[in-house]
Amino acid sequence: MAKKIDTVGQTDDQLGTQLSELKREQFNLRFQAATGQLEKPSRVREVRKDIARIKTAQTQRAAAAKS
Repeated sequence: MAKKIDTVGQTDDQLGTQLSELKREQFNLRFQAATGQLEKPSRVREVRKDIARIKTAQTQRAAAAKS
């Protein structure tokens, strides 16, 4: 089972880098699913949720910086 992403101890740049890596992985997983080569279908859901976690952390940080 994949470990949950720790967004608390990371800088904004690290989160941005990790987000781009996850989006690239999501893109590749979609291609694998379309061609029938996907070995671990649960990874699609994990990546999607990790992306959402990072985006939520970024939004919270931006709101905190505004106020």
